[in-house]
Amino acid sequence: MPGAHVSVLLPVKNERSHIRACIESVAWADEIVVVDSYSTDGTPAMAASLGARVVQFEYAPGGLKKKNWALANVPFRHDWILVVDADERITPGLANEIRAALGAGGGPAGFYINRRFYFLDGWIRHCGYFPSWNLRLFRRSRGRYEVFPDPDARHGDNEVHEHVLLDGPAGYLKEPMEHFAYLSIDQFLEKHARYAGWEARLGDAASSPLGASVDQSRMRAILNARRRLKRLGRKLPYPHWLRFFYHYFARLGVLDGVRGYVLCHLLAEYEFLIWAKRREMEAGRSSAADR
Repeated sequence: MPGAHVSVLLPVKNERSHIRACIESVAWADEIVVVDSYSTDGTPAMAASLGARVVQFEYAPGGLKKKNWALANVPFRHDWILVVDADERITPGLANEIRAALGAGGGPAGFYINRRFYFLDGWIRHCGYFPSWNLRLFRRSRGRYEVFPDPDARHGDNEVHEHVLLDGPAGYLKEPMEHFAYLSIDQFLEKHARYAGWEARLGDAASSPLGASVDQSRMRAILNARRRLKRLGRKLPYPHWLRFFYHYFARLGVLDGVRGYVLCHLLAEYEFLIWAKRREMEAGRSSAADR
């Protein structure tokens, strides 16, 4: 059976533990492009052996990050792009739905895809993690990720919390993808220590509402409301307790049992790290001014 007329964009760095399962889950697509950041664990060779085209990317501080760079510079075969991270899987049901959506012609400029988030060997059904809509399938000519000012490469070269700005309406696919983000608590802590530094350095820019000159979908309104809430919460003295209450009680993380309790505490610790790092930077600026 010929591949679906969609190009898969797969941004990676040292993802050997995930890359095979991820590529096999999108083998139905006409093209798979792995954009690698000079991995040292054999990821590029494994991806190539599985039929993917591998492109190397090196981040220049202040320049485009990986996904936007790929959208602007990689010669994809198709205008329709499916963005998949290495720790995500496209289920057969979702693959069939994507084929049907693209085969229908016309319609939206992009599609939101829901995700099932797995943590401590189980699916998180609450905590604000399901449903989890992400704009992952869109026309390359109609979509780009947000650009935040980030002159420092220490916290990663790939877009993490940035959302796609879509020029046109968006639809919704029913079948979810699967997300296996953290193989261990240590991995969660390592990644979020880096993310916390990035969010602290960006400050309010990381939680600013999405621009109004693009897609006016219901999901955009929801994302903007969440960002406003986050921005307000971070102005309070102890935002990490608010975040725990939000995920564990308001979003019913208590119903996810032990794994929900652990995840909500980790999310609160992440918020605490952002809070603490921002105050560390403010203290450093004050000390420099005094000197």
